[in-house]
Amino acid sequence: MGIIGAGTMGGGIAMNFATAGYPVKIVETTQEALDRGLKVVRGNYQRSADKGRFPQDEVEARMDRFDGRLSIAELADCDLVIEAVFEDMELKRKIFTELDRVMKPGAILATNTSALNIDEIAGMTKRPEDVIGLHFFSPANVMKLLEIVRAHHTADDVVATCMALAKDINKIATLVGVCPGFVGNRILFARQKQANKLVYQGVMPWDVDAALNQFGFKMGPFQMSDLAGLDIGWSKGAKTENPIRDALCEMDRRGQKTQAGFYDYDENRRPIPSDVTAGIIRDITGAEPRSMSAEEIIEICIYPMINEAVKILEENKAQRPSDVDVVWLNGYGWPADKGGPIFYGDMVGAQAVLDRMEKLGAEDPDFAPADTLRKLAETGGKFTQIDTGGLKT
Repeated sequence: MGIIGAGTMGGGIAMNFATAGYPVKIVETTQEALDRGLKVVRGNYQRSADKGRFPQDEVEARMDRFDGRLSIAELADCDLVIEAVFEDMELKRKIFTELDRVMKPGAILATNTSALNIDEIAGMTKRPEDVIGLHFFSPANVMKLLEIVRAHHTADDVVATCMALAKDINKIATLVGVCPGFVGNRILFARQKQANKLVYQGVMPWDVDAALNQFGFKMGPFQMSDLAGLDIGWSKGAKTENPIRDALCEMDRRGQKTQAGFYDYDENRRPIPSDVTAGIIRDITGAEPRSMSAEEIIEICIYPMINEAVKILEENKAQRPSDVDVVWLNGYGWPADKGGPIFYGDMVGAQAVLDRMEKLGAEDPDFAPADTLRKLAETGGKFTQIDTGGLKT
């Protein structure tokens, strides 16, 4: 196995293969970055050994499977290479041009992108049939989900090999198609957009999070943003589509790592609603703070996820309805008692989802009800029984 990048994602991805007994070549741009990445990997293995998950000598056995290198050309003889660098299309295009030049014929060329267009990445090679998306979730050595993204030209044997490999490395794999965010993040984006709209209407971030915690998520959207870091995709002076986030970052409120983001944090990283954030929200939105019932917040944030899942099925970007639920249960902490967005759609019924989406769609055409949602409401059909013909590229 070849892994490009020894950061959080690259190191975590590499651990899956080393744990399963595969030799791993891992490439970084500098010796310092390579040493740092391998030190983190060793630390992760050592903590597991300290907790008694495997004997101490297993730490060395796993580390011995790593071979650190400083050039992509060193990966030439690998059977599978996974690119795990920053989410930057130009950088990925450059790497895949290089991979096309140096990799042996028949090698699988995979990208760990979480949202970028894999057809465009594959277009940088003369062998697009060998290119596939392997979207691991962070931390990649822990999270069970693996979205396997079939691009337009991906060959059957490449898909079959990756699905089999997923079992070898103890992952739960779902086969999905190319669209912005694939299945998991595309549905997440819909939830995030509605959560942000609520804040612009004067609902406080902690009230949105509390409603989603009540629904069963361990973390709501703003708790999650603070954990990930508010400065992902932001740099000093940047003006993005999220001015509240920009203002927080400019004040060095970048999430848990700076002990302040949407929330203030004490020494135990306990989140505390922040007067500073409330003031920023008031200044930027001009909205008076307002309360909203948890039930209404849940409908506004969750029902668009169901609607987006239906649109994904309509566009043939997932194999079957249950795959959407597999993604959300294993990659995003969807509460198990509510089965996943599709299963939950049947719990509340298509008519209830349609009523809410009619309102949200009137405010923003991105949230217009899916045609299939309308049909289900008319016929009393079930989300779990939607059949639009499976995955098509």
